[in-house]
Amino acid sequence: MTAIQRLSTQLVNQIAAGEVIDRPASVLKELLENALDAGATKISIQLKHGGTEVIRVTDNGCGIPKQEIALALERHATSKISTLEDIEHISTLGFRGEALPSIASVCRFSLTSNDQRDGNVGWLLAGEGGEFSDEIMPVRHAHGTTIEVKNLFFNVPARKKFLRTERTELQHCEAVLCKTALSRFAVAWIAKHNNRNFLELPPLADAQDNVRRVAKICGQQFAEQSIPVENSAQDLHINGWISLPTFSRSQADLQYFYVNGRAIRDKVIAHAVKQAYQDVLYHGRFPAFVLFLEIPPDQVDVNAHPMKHEVRFRQAKYVHGFIRHTLGKAIAETMPKAGPQAAQQYSKLADDYIQAVQAPNERSTSQVPNSVHSTAARTREPLQGYATAPSFNSAWHAQAPVTDAHTAALAPPLGYAIAQLHGIYILAQNAQGLVIIDMHAAHERIVYERLKVLYRQGNIATQPLLMPLTINLSRQEVALAEQHHEAFVKFGFQLESFGEESIVLREIPSLLQQADMSELIRDVLADLNMFGSSEKLEQATSKLLSTIACHSAVRANRKLTIAEMNALLREMETTEKSDQCNHGRPTWVPVSVEQLDKLFKRGQ
Repeated sequence: MTAIQRLSTQLVNQIAAGEVIDRPASVLKELLENALDAGATKISIQLKHGGTEVIRVTDNGCGIPKQEIALALERHATSKISTLEDIEHISTLGFRGEALPSIASVCRFSLTSNDQRDGNVGWLLAGEGGEFSDEIMPVRHAHGTTIEVKNLFFNVPARKKFLRTERTELQHCEAVLCKTALSRFAVAWIAKHNNRNFLELPPLADAQDNVRRVAKICGQQFAEQSIPVENSAQDLHINGWISLPTFSRSQADLQYFYVNGRAIRDKVIAHAVKQAYQDVLYHGRFPAFVLFLEIPPDQVDVNAHPMKHEVRFRQAKYVHGFIRHTLGKAIAETMPKAGPQAAQQYSKLADDYIQAVQAPNERSTSQVPNSVHSTAARTREPLQGYATAPSFNSAWHAQAPVTDAHTAALAPPLGYAIAQLHGIYILAQNAQGLVIIDMHAAHERIVYERLKVLYRQGNIATQPLLMPLTINLSRQEVALAEQHHEAFVKFGFQLESFGEESIVLREIPSLLQQADMSELIRDVLADLNMFGSSEKLEQATSKLLSTIACHSAVRANRKLTIAEMNALLREMETTEKSDQCNHGRPTWVPVSVEQLDKLFKRGQ
């Protein structure tokens, strides 16, 4: 073994560079953060060959005085902290004092800065491989700083060979730039690659315009299908945008989360978001979001990762609950809504209608639309037990709304049913045009939300079976049923094992008297098997209730009367998350009159 020895300053810097610099995008990230910490309101970026040949960042920040330029390129030299206590109150993006010397050690580097005290005269310090000139040269430079990085990893060929193609490296640089630009709406950004503009973002002074930048970076579709969120609790504040459950991604590639303006990745945050979307997102899909969390600096450790990608929260459970509650509440409110004035009119209309239903003899048959009479005549098989299920307001079950309710000004968000298509879809007319509703998906969500309330209250009604039902299962399924016996009791099932490969079902939830019990029990056991142990059963509650709701929801090809269809629409308008079913599929789709006119080329 060789003798212990001190490493050279250059080698120390190159080793440090390996912790924070792995490609051009890493360099760009550090330079952009320094520019923002300097108070820049305009930042220009120039790249060549994906940043492998040239990365030049110019800002109009506070600049660096001549006497501090050389010091800025020394390890552990920084203007952002001076005492140990400062580390607990970090409010800047960078503070380690390692980035610039580490970057300079693996490239040809130059720093030009003007702190405005010398007019238009700036000062230039250049070098390569971490070795700098002894002389700082005066140059003409506007107020601010320019840092130029050329020939990245020219002196570390082992690291350079891990770089990808020019296009790939540019994509990584663009991702860093977009992520940083989303954190500072008031800053103007101009980016060029090989002398061609590839991103230009003007500054936004009004918070109402911030969604324009979100649309520019995340796409117009995200901006149109996202929900603004904002909430405060004690010393926490969160705001931003989250995607509707029906707008999801195959990968977690459109997720931006910022803590005090710093872009981070954190397991606590990821889990909180996942929990908020747990029963509305399609299987295997990921939500999209742009969220900003403000938290006292002493409640978060930003020094947890060399590249500052991760943080640690002092009260992780509190932060988790706050984010989950905020996002969950916003998602829960995804239901068809009317504007304030229309909602007030609709509320009065609903009250009037309920009174009319409760006193049907006082109404003349001429008040009921002809469509109701004709549909009722054709439909002789009403849905059995429909009114007894915990899904419909009985006041809406009797008859259709009065004639004047069909005027556009008074139409509720989902309008009024006019027909049923192929026993699957409900067609309704509202003020904007046509609404198409997936009958099963909508009813499934309604039943699911009611089941959740009943489960939390412990009020699931049960019904003993006159003839106990024997269900043949595998040995593993019987063992699962015994292991999770208490869980079945919570949901209203009373069962016991009957030999090694069967169980006897003696009591079921009243809601499921028409369901196929054998199929349902097997589906529930399959869900339980995925979790593996009873300790995880609480996490499976939503999944189990969703399975039950799916079996109890109205099936395709069941003919509904106009009144029953309207009952379903009214329940959708008052049920949380009714814009999508339990599996994340949309429950209704609007088609405006303008879209219909375009299809038929009217007015063209």
